[in-house]
Amino acid sequence: MSAYVIANVKVLDEERYREYVGQSPMSIAAHGGRFIARGGRAEALEGTVSPNRIVILEFPSYEQAKDWWESEMYRAPKALRQSASEGSLILVDGVQPQFPFS
Repeated sequence: MSAYVIANVKVLDEERYREYVGQSPMSIAAHGGRFIARGGRAEALEGTVSPNRIVILEFPSYEQAKDWWESEMYRAPKALRQSASEGSLILVDGVQPQFPFS
């Protein structure tokens, strides 16, 4: 079952963050991940969340997403992102499609 990493990132240093954007895709792809959303238009529809740069990654499984997060390949890009931004990231399991929809 797919799993998703959902990030709400406030960029503090545009130049350094651009470096991160150039470095991170290889580690994501190496762990079977892909971008679903990557910093496009976002707005709060309900609640108190203040969306900044929203990124959604899809991985084939929860375990592959965790392996990416903890990987040596992502260690340097993660440190770069953390030094150039602040934000929240969550990992969540997807659901199996159900037909007909319920």
